[in-house]
Amino acid sequence: MLNSMKKLLIVSDGKAGHENQSKAFCQALGYAYDLVQARYPLRTYKGLSYLADRLNVFTARLFRLGAFTGDAFYAAVVCTGSTAFYPGKVMARRLGAPVAAILTPSGYRLSTFDCILAPAFDQPPAAPNIIRVPLNLAVVDKAFYARAAEDFTQRHTQGAPAVGIVIGGPTKPCPLAADTLRQHLDALFALTEGRERWVTTSRRTPPEVDALLDRYPFDYKLIHSRDAAFNPVPAFVARCERLFVTADSSAMLSEAVTCGEARVEVLGAPSGKDSKFARFLRNLAAEGAVHLFDGTLGDAHAKIDLSPAFEQARRLLRL
Repeated sequence: MLNSMKKLLIVSDGKAGHENQSKAFCQALGYAYDLVQARYPLRTYKGLSYLADRLNVFTARLFRLGAFTGDAFYAAVVCTGSTAFYPGKVMARRLGAPVAAILTPSGYRLSTFDCILAPAFDQPPAAPNIIRVPLNLAVVDKAFYARAAEDFTQRHTQGAPAVGIVIGGPTKPCPLAADTLRQHLDALFALTEGRERWVTTSRRTPPEVDALLDRYPFDYKLIHSRDAAFNPVPAFVARCERLFVTADSSAMLSEAVTCGEARVEVLGAPSGKDSKFARFLRNLAAEGAVHLFDGTLGDAHAKIDLSPAFEQARRLLRL
């Protein structure tokens, strides 16, 4: 239940993946929120913010904020992403409120955040205000997924147990080659006879992968470049007995191993044995939350419970 008396203020950098983590954090703590976007008018100003932070100087002259009245009572400020960290500190001091950072605020003084939820794959230092979490924050509201599953029935009538496939796009640590994906899909189809196969892509999915997916007889298919108005991923999480997610999609993997009951398979592997993505996947595999797809199906169905981390954050923020 949301706290009706107080709100949290999200200072955003405008990136959807970062905003979604801030929103998930507020929801997990039971607070409504307002959101204001911060930006640096010049790249040099962002560089100066690191120096200002080191000198204990907190000034709003270095950045710009979107529409913001500032007349509500905020119990805390939440910021995610490098462009939001310094403005988050400044706003917290202006409002006399504690400040929480999500992700590791590298380059800024960690000790002056009241609470930091830092991914374990960043290998953050041990400190009283740092909470290690194994993944990105995702919405954990069961009612949200129930609504998503119901909305999905307006688009597709399910006739058999389903497996979902979530395709991201190439990144430097996780290249997504169409030929490699084709091999995965061939194996996947052979292993899932009698199941419906659902697939969805992201804004990062390249055209050659979209074209590859058109060659397969999916029971449900949403290509983001053709239909960006609907997001079926929450419905996939709620309704599928097994989810295949490309290795680049850390946000989607985090959602899949936090909610629902699906067994999770990771398609592809990151380059570099000690990259952040490699550590991320190893940690999830060690928890029994994902299986690295090798042409066979695993039994990875453990779900990550972040409620202890949220309770620790609540104590640090005095909420």
